[in-house]
Amino acid sequence: MLELPIVDNTASPARPKRPEWLKVRLPMGENYRNVRSIVDEFKLHTICQSGSCPNMGECWGAGTATFMILGNVCTRSCSFCAVKTGRPNEYDEDEPRRVAEAIWLMKVKHAVLTSVNRDELKDRGAEIWYQTVRAVKERSPETTIETLIPDVKSNWEALERMISGGQEVVSHNMETVQRLYRKVRPQAKYERSLEQIQRIKNYGKRTKTGIMVGLGETPEEVFETMDHLVAHGCDILTIGQYLQPTKMHLEVAEYVHPDLFAEYREVGLQKGLKYVESGPLVRSSYHAERHVF
Repeated sequence: MLELPIVDNTASPARPKRPEWLKVRLPMGENYRNVRSIVDEFKLHTICQSGSCPNMGECWGAGTATFMILGNVCTRSCSFCAVKTGRPNEYDEDEPRRVAEAIWLMKVKHAVLTSVNRDELKDRGAEIWYQTVRAVKERSPETTIETLIPDVKSNWEALERMISGGQEVVSHNMETVQRLYRKVRPQAKYERSLEQIQRIKNYGKRTKTGIMVGLGETPEEVFETMDHLVAHGCDILTIGQYLQPTKMHLEVAEYVHPDLFAEYREVGLQKGLKYVESGPLVRSSYHAERHVF
């Protein structure tokens, strides 16, 4: 198996050395080329590419991808994220049809959809979200869908429209523990994201969120976050290692050992979460097909 280091292996006093277990497969193979061809043909965006996901080779090689709608420029400037930030262009009203057609051509059994934040839009992009889910369901009725949605800034009417298209799982990422929110997600609020998860649950959806570790949090803070999530109706939690996408982003404070990831999984299940995906290379949509239960 060919392996590709994710970051420079050179250690410095301020930067921990990358451990051996943080290696990923080089993207290759017929399925990978087929997925890339379809994404390019339909002029679509994927978080796999825009977010520099380390699992792109594995997921695309298996014939799956996480489609990112509403463009690839985000109105937020989170200090961990590789997606471009700025003033987005007008959204493409034909995008729902193209996404649905690509998913049908790929014969995807479980599709994951996500988007950038579109804070400049009055409805936060909710109508395009709704139309995309409906288009996928109409083109591929047997395909199950997870939508990984952004923070709607308490626009609960927009949230209801966004999650009412018929998707089976609705995810909204917390990203980190409460103490680090201002540093990691300066334009978001910890309590507001918890409330958004609770409202999704109240709507009757399976709820999911994800956090990164290695940003300077303590295990106790991770356990506290789990308690908050259970109290707010979260069903599924993903936990993965933060990896610095560029020198302009937050540095890695620690590379968390796989044994601690295993402990996080066990503790999360004991606390009442129904499913916990926890490991160094776990990302929000990693093994997402397992989360439809």
